[in-house]
Amino acid sequence: MTAAQGQDIAVSVSGLTRTFGDFRAVDGIDLAVARGEVFGFLGPNGAGKSTTIRMLCGLLLPSAGSGTVSGFDIMRQSEEIKKNIGYMSQRFSLYDDLTVEENIDFFSGIYGVADEKKVERKQWVLEMAGIAGKRKAITRTMASGFKQRLALGCAVIHEPPVIFLDEPTSGVDPISRRRFWNLIYEMSSRGTTVFVTTHYLDEAEYCDRLALIYRGKIIAEGRPDIMKKEYMHREVLEVSVAAVVEALEVLGGKGFDVALFGNVIHATVDSAATAIPAIRAVLEDGGIAVSDITVVRPSLEDVFVSLIEASS
Repeated sequence: MTAAQGQDIAVSVSGLTRTFGDFRAVDGIDLAVARGEVFGFLGPNGAGKSTTIRMLCGLLLPSAGSGTVSGFDIMRQSEEIKKNIGYMSQRFSLYDDLTVEENIDFFSGIYGVADEKKVERKQWVLEMAGIAGKRKAITRTMASGFKQRLALGCAVIHEPPVIFLDEPTSGVDPISRRRFWNLIYEMSSRGTTVFVTTHYLDEAEYCDRLALIYRGKIIAEGRPDIMKKEYMHREVLEVSVAAVVEALEVLGGKGFDVALFGNVIHATVDSAATAIPAIRAVLEDGGIAVSDITVVRPSLEDVFVSLIEASS
């Protein structure tokens, strides 16, 4: 938890553990998230992300460990935690058969927004989401980007100090994703702590800090730029070929550590000087023409693949 020491801490857990029978879904994790921080929580399916968030949101009691969210104890004050956080899932947590205005009114009531503030907060949601002219629209008829921003507005209508976003940009177009992240930055600049999971690793670059969870354990944590330096000790080659799938199979069959990266191949190697001629020779022997092989800066995806493989 060193990254956030000395700061005003919004989320803090120590030894957080959750078991289901003999299965340990979350295995003694430590986390500290500073007030106003955008904290990314990443990991493959089944790694323990959702279980952790459920415990932090007061929806699931930990089997062991301790911690606080917005100053409230995760073991004893789950109801207080629920009142002082916002939560948004990838399904947007909206009621599709209600109008935009009815959704806002519903969540305003659920979160206990004071009567004298309801009109002001409703207008804020409408303007923030860019849907001031759509208040009578049935929610299911709206484009995914509008629904996404409406869901965010409903999740923070009570102005919580901490908000949990569980893969909030799933299924929306890149422009809507970028606008959504601008809204996240705006909330963070005003002191809201944002705890976000995402499977878009390019989005992880937007976070102030990241933690990677795998098989219930935190295996890496830090700022995105620092993680690339600290956890990536091998070199990454970008291999450009026309027959990408065939090249991936050939290189993998020869023991190279390769992965598909868009329309190119990334090969993680100990030495670029040794690996470049070896890769070129293997592909050409397989009848695959090589356009280019270059050394590239590791992406977060390269880092995470490398970390997960090292932990397997």
